[in-house]
Amino acid sequence: MASRADSIASNLSLANFSKATELKQRIWFTIGALVVFRFLSFVPLPGVNPLILAQLADQTRGGILDMFNMFTGGSLERMSLIALGVMPYITASIVVQLASALHPSLAARKKEGTVGRQKLNQYTRYGAVFLCAIQGWFVASGLESYGASSGVQAVVDPGLMFRIGAVISIVGGTMFLLWLGEQITSRGIGNGVSLIIMAGIVAQFPQFAGNLFEGGRTGAIGPALIIGFFLMVVALILLISFVERAQRRLLIQYPKRATAKGVMQADRSHLPLKINTANVIPPIFASSLLLLPLTITQFAGQSVTTDTLSGQIIVGLNQYLQHGQPIYMLLYAIGIIFFCFFYTAVVFNPEDTAENLKKNGGFIPGIRPGKRTEEYLDYVLTRITVVGAIYLTFVCVVPEYMIAQTGIPLFLGGTSLLIVVNVTVDTIAQIQSHLLAHQYGDLIKKAKLKGRLR
Repeated sequence: MASRADSIASNLSLANFSKATELKQRIWFTIGALVVFRFLSFVPLPGVNPLILAQLADQTRGGILDMFNMFTGGSLERMSLIALGVMPYITASIVVQLASALHPSLAARKKEGTVGRQKLNQYTRYGAVFLCAIQGWFVASGLESYGASSGVQAVVDPGLMFRIGAVISIVGGTMFLLWLGEQITSRGIGNGVSLIIMAGIVAQFPQFAGNLFEGGRTGAIGPALIIGFFLMVVALILLISFVERAQRRLLIQYPKRATAKGVMQADRSHLPLKINTANVIPPIFASSLLLLPLTITQFAGQSVTTDTLSGQIIVGLNQYLQHGQPIYMLLYAIGIIFFCFFYTAVVFNPEDTAENLKKNGGFIPGIRPGKRTEEYLDYVLTRITVVGAIYLTFVCVVPEYMIAQTGIPLFLGGTSLLIVVNVTVDTIAQIQSHLLAHQYGDLIKKAKLKGRLR
């Protein structure tokens, strides 16, 4: 049976969209912020020759950096001011969340409410600046030797001043992106950081489609392979849309209360537990952890030789941790599974939920309030998370393996589709919420609910 909220949402009409002035302003602000993000992705670092850099990017295309380039909307191959995107912030967020789950003082901070969360966010930003500075230094160092084997040089005037200027520019660009994401979250529609990542992925779709059809025209890619690939993409979108909306609803019952007519009636509600509670966080976290060392090693690998042990290690990492390689797939799958359970434990605490139900007089039928409810919630959540982890691993790893085997360029993998579909669904849900609030009076009449406005 549909709930009242479902009935209201089914009657939601976009006919009055033009009257929702605040919603239109939020949408236009979000679009404008994303346009600024795209403009910044074409502004090169000072001291870099963009023409030579484009030639070198075509020669060295493929490998782990292509995935990083996808998340940044092509900013990495152009070495723009936002070459690292928001990945340093995501990596710092992983570290802070892990520390808050393991360190007692940070765990206490987390329980302080809004003030504690603000403090942890501040630690995350400091960590993002630190990681961005380290990665920026290695990126600048790698740029100086980038293309040396080809007899060309991407940096006009290499040296210490170039490295310092590049680090300052990269750190400033990443911090500006984080500020832009916060502005989108507060003044626009949707989660700002997620929308920036999605915009970077979507920006690569036209180039990917053009390369795919060009390969079909020249005969490099067979028509059957192209059709099969698009069928796989459609099937993945349908699977993601279905599973992301799937829930395990636990019946919650409250004691009988007297109604206005003096009748004793028991209230009932549901506690919805999503199959994929962690959403898109596990693949993003797993990807960023793999990208952090590999970005450094691949850039450093441009100037190392196999004569030394460190050089052999760097070359080996670049060779074996490529897309389609068993070690990369194994580490990626392990990372997704780990972060599924970890992030689910972070966002949903069975002990707190059981305590809140007990305080409000609610209970799960057949389960005692308190400790037994906590154990039951943990039991159900663990089994749901197993299903969610299997689903995420399948969606992210299997398409990547198929793409690696068929030789199709990496742009429409499972991870990118998962991010795009989830962010799109969340953004549409927020738009519907704003329309719902704006049209609330009319929707009550359409749903024929009691207590309508008179």
